[in-house]
Amino acid sequence: MPVKNRFAELQTEITAWRRDLHENPEILFETHRTSALVADRLKEFGCDEIVTGIGRTGVVGVIKGKTDTSGKVIGLRADMDALPIHEQTGLDYRSKTDGAMHACGHDGHTAMLLGAAKYLSETRNFDGTVVVIFQPAEEGGGGGKEMCDDGMMDRWGIQEVYGMHNWPGRPVGSFAIRPGAFFAATDQFDITFEGKGGHAAKPHETVDTTVMAAQAVLALQTIASRNADPTDQLVVSVTSFETSSKAFNVIPQRVHLKGTVRTMSTGMRDLAESRIKSVCAGIADTFGGTADVTYHRGYPVMVNHEEQTEFAAEVAKSVSGACEDAPLVMGGEDFAFMLEERPGAYILVGNGDTAAVHHPEYNFNDDAIPAGCSWWAEIVERRMPAA
Repeated sequence: MPVKNRFAELQTEITAWRRDLHENPEILFETHRTSALVADRLKEFGCDEIVTGIGRTGVVGVIKGKTDTSGKVIGLRADMDALPIHEQTGLDYRSKTDGAMHACGHDGHTAMLLGAAKYLSETRNFDGTVVVIFQPAEEGGGGGKEMCDDGMMDRWGIQEVYGMHNWPGRPVGSFAIRPGAFFAATDQFDITFEGKGGHAAKPHETVDTTVMAAQAVLALQTIASRNADPTDQLVVSVTSFETSSKAFNVIPQRVHLKGTVRTMSTGMRDLAESRIKSVCAGIADTFGGTADVTYHRGYPVMVNHEEQTEFAAEVAKSVSGACEDAPLVMGGEDFAFMLEERPGAYILVGNGDTAAVHHPEYNFNDDAIPAGCSWWAEIVERRMPAA
């Protein structure tokens, strides 16, 4: 396929961009170097418009086709940020920033979309306009929402939007996708149990928050096992348990719990929030203490639109010969905010037999570059064929 052949020619150059990004990871909205590099590359490619500062540090590039009789505008999105992880790969191009690492492959996503932008700027073999979107702060910061809140979709008249994520464990360059709910809504909770601290030798004079919180940790698991419909998806995880005292002989005055909730529907999300609050209040009351629950709604469920998903799968088949049905993913993805504003689809591209994402030994597989770039380019050329 011509597109794929061109990306095989560009692979060394795209790999160099990717490894430079890997060496210089930046977290959340602090993608200043990355954003500048992206903007510089887009300028070199001859993009028709380049705008920085969308969603704080996001970058948008506009590429016009040879013709524009269709009036179509398609957005292609990649994320740029890294994670606060100490890298343990031992690579020659490992992170030069202590405590920051591209452990999710956003360096690869950015490099692949840059490669597609270079090709599309060279050929312009489409009828319409492409908007390439480079987003900060996917890893918990909601950069996608901030770009949307800055009016990105309306400003450039984006009609459809497409995203991609690498996937360890899948054959390199293979694809998988599913329509409808795909990635989970991700919420967080903070719970503070307040009691009456005292001497460990006189528990009868205290209101023991450690016992209270321990009961809550177990009871919260019954939300999924006894309150939720077994056919729905719900994960409640308590991930932090911290007492106000660290002494051996002190019953603490308070205990602080943290955790996450992951769901695939609004109904389950509402149920989880309601039950967490009522379970903790009930337990605290039983033991004579109080419970303060803060529930923060994070990324919504990421929902692929049916028509665009079918199209994205057909494009994937043209690139790699097949596109499998992807499983539900209980991780979160803030591309969900973009799919709430415009129809579109999100696809997985195989990263081969590598460490899982968010692992200190993870590394993006550069052999996936030609397939990923080709998918981006084919999305444009097939959706907006040259007049």
